Amino acid sequence: MRHWLLKSEPDVFSLADLKARPGQIEPWNGVRNYLARNHLRAMAVGDIGCFYHSNCDEPGIVGLVEIIRAAYPDHTSWDPSSPYFDAKSDAQNPRWSMVDVKFKEEFARTVTLAEMKVHPSLSALETARKGSRLSVHPVDAGHFNVICRLGRSR
Repeated sequence: MRHWLLKSEPDVFSLADLKARPGQIEPWNGVRNYLARNHLRAMAVGDIGCFYHSNCDEPGIVGLVEIIRAAYPDHTSWDPSSPYFDAKSDAQNPRWSMVDVKFKEEFARTVTLAEMKVHPSLSALETARKGSRLSVHPVDAGHFNVICRLGRSR
């Protein structure tokens, strides 16, 4: 099992939104960065993702999701009415991928970006690096364990 970080703006899609979905399942779509897309394609069923709220008052990791369907074509890329439309992508030649995630856990508290930047065990995490904007990236087991410990504490 591998661990990942998946970013979403909470006013677009939040952990609470996922928790409220029927079956608590949703496709993770709309990723339009090739490296982030490649990370999606590397995910396997059973992998765990840290759900990160970005572009909000207090950005940080708010809980966990489980990957329940491996990467498949992101059909929103060939839907002209979608905000994620890409004219160079279509069903015969899909450029973008998505995975399905299921709600796993809501943390007792947010592991904030500010905290990650100064925490000696998390400052090397991709998201904590200055200028990092990658919306999907791997998280090593050591970082994942620290994140879970912090998120579950009060």
